[in-house]
Amino acid sequence: MPVVARLSISPVKSLALLHPDGILLTKEGVAEDRRFYLVDDTGRLIDGLVVGALVQVGAWTDPDGETLRLTMPDGRVIEDVVAPGEPIATQMYGRTAMSHVVEGPWAEALAELVGRRLRIARVDRPGGTRTHNQASIVSDGSLGRLGDRFGAGAVDGRRFRMLIELSGADEHEEDGWIGRRIGIGEAVLSVTKPDARCAITTHDPDTGARDLDTLRAIREYRGLRDGKNLDFGVLADVARPGRIRLGDAVHVNP
Repeated sequence: MPVVARLSISPVKSLALLHPDGILLTKEGVAEDRRFYLVDDTGRLIDGLVVGALVQVGAWTDPDGETLRLTMPDGRVIEDVVAPGEPIATQMYGRTAMSHVVEGPWAEALAELVGRRLRIARVDRPGGTRTHNQASIVSDGSLGRLGDRFGAGAVDGRRFRMLIELSGADEHEEDGWIGRRIGIGEAVLSVTKPDARCAITTHDPDTGARDLDTLRAIREYRGLRDGKNLDFGVLADVARPGRIRLGDAVHVNP
């Protein structure tokens, strides 16, 4: 029976993943996940594909997004109360994030690291921009199958930045849950569709450098869905909110 092996959230989109022992999954997702993001002076979203080194910065926030802490690669910790400034609307992968630019010391530190001016924005609603598919799931069986293409063991699941990683599953077992409900801990999820992957999966999750052609490997053994999508892992709606913790088992319902 598959069980939860790792949980991953990103309080600031594209910064390093945070791995809590448990999460509270609501209809909006996890309140702390992707609550903040980065833009340039024109208001354009800046993510890990634009600046890979961002993944070297750790981040933490509370569920209300009122305090933000960044941990820089040199060990400096920058923490302060969030002071919302001007409103901003940001286009984010086909969705619009209604947010406020955050005033504080973080942007200057990030600019020093990446060599360009950045601003931090906080999404107005918890859970970021998602209105559905608030959970993402991948299994160790799938990561192991992908790793076989490279002859180097399982691929690090952090490349895929999934909310829930499972251990004890067959390869792509999660694909068989599409259209079904699964219980994990206190939560019930409706698995909706495969997760189409992007180039961020080719980047090292510690350095941000492009180092592994995951997309080519997925295409070689899985092909394309609808002639364009490279699928790996699945997405799910939250049918019943609840807490999920490490070690919780997955119960599949018809």
